[in-house]
Amino acid sequence: MTATAAELRRAVLTLFDPRGCPDPYPLYALLRDEAPVYRTPEGTVIVSRFTECDRVLRDSTFRVEDEDFVARTLPERKDNITVVSLMGEMVNKNSPHHERLRRLVSKAFTPRRVAGLRPAVERLVDQLLDGMQAEAAEGPVDLMSRFALPLPVTVIGELLGIPENERAWFGPRVETVTAAIERDLSEPYLAASDTAMRELWDRLGKLAADRRAAPRDDMLSTLIKARDEDGDRLSERELLANLVLLYSAGYETTSNLIGNGLVALLERPELLARLRAEPDGIDAWIEEMLRFDPPVQIASRWAGTDTELGGEPVGEGTYVIALLASGNRDPRRFDDPESFVPGRSEGSSLTFGAGAHFCLGAALARMEAQIAFPRLLERFEDIVHANGPAQPRSWLTALRGYPELPLKLVPRGT
Repeated sequence: MTATAAELRRAVLTLFDPRGCPDPYPLYALLRDEAPVYRTPEGTVIVSRFTECDRVLRDSTFRVEDEDFVARTLPERKDNITVVSLMGEMVNKNSPHHERLRRLVSKAFTPRRVAGLRPAVERLVDQLLDGMQAEAAEGPVDLMSRFALPLPVTVIGELLGIPENERAWFGPRVETVTAAIERDLSEPYLAASDTAMRELWDRLGKLAADRRAAPRDDMLSTLIKARDEDGDRLSERELLANLVLLYSAGYETTSNLIGNGLVALLERPELLARLRAEPDGIDAWIEEMLRFDPPVQIASRWAGTDTELGGEPVGEGTYVIALLASGNRDPRRFDDPESFVPGRSEGSSLTFGAGAHFCLGAALARMEAQIAFPRLLERFEDIVHANGPAQPRSWLTALRGYPELPLKLVPRGT
């Protein structure tokens, strides 16, 4: 088919409509086929094929939304504490500032430290499954609130060194900040986010002071050492901003990876049975979950100079949106991309990004999911939706997932 300009515009508006888009994949396919480099009337460029999405992520011509971008596009917001914090995060820094921050933060996110968490993650998964099993005797169990969310929240809290009795306090405030980001820092979400961010900075500042007085073997202590001793050290703003980043990014994507991945299996009972029979191959299944219905759907950049995408001119300053989940289903990259096929040979998906900004926590997210799924399927011999197919969150921004995922669970041997 050849879509009209009105049909393409309607598809884009539907993707980003506040009323939501429960299934964006047909719209992604339309854009890939009919307008792989689509320019909105406002001038934003949207790319939907793998090649262009990958280039936007890798090419330093395309810059993340840094302080220069905010000063140009949202000058009235630049002094809000939410924006001040966001602009201190390494994910919102371009070269050379990004490399400096990533090098310092990476000192606290070493493979040794992540690998050392495996026994604790295994124990935590079993504890959460114990609770789910007890609750299942009384009725449906919400996977998101009982498992998919508390798992990464606890793990990142352990990694950062946030006291166990304080971790529940952080979640609602981080979610308030996320809500403002998803709604382009508009009111009243921004005002609520500023209140939450002040509270987060205050609490994290006190924790940092505690670690300065009594360092421990945790990420917070390592970051403080980088803040206080490194020749190219973190500023206090950068320390607090990146602690907020690590805490929020440390659980949002992992919880949705678990939820989205399980839904994909529940919709394909033959695959669910196959994974039960071959749990040792879980790594390939997690990679396909990341490709098929990724928790991170979108990335945005702006052009630092005049360039092109897919043969179309892109002027300096142009805002560019890369539909990563669309690229993950591009038939020019993946064979039969609409099918869930573990063990693909075409290479990695775009879910964790690419290039300089590749997700620092990718190994941790993979490890948590690799432990979670085999144990979940081993514990419960039957897992089905409790109230029919679950509904994903209606607001499509960078993140995709399920606010609730009620399940009927039958423990093995009952």
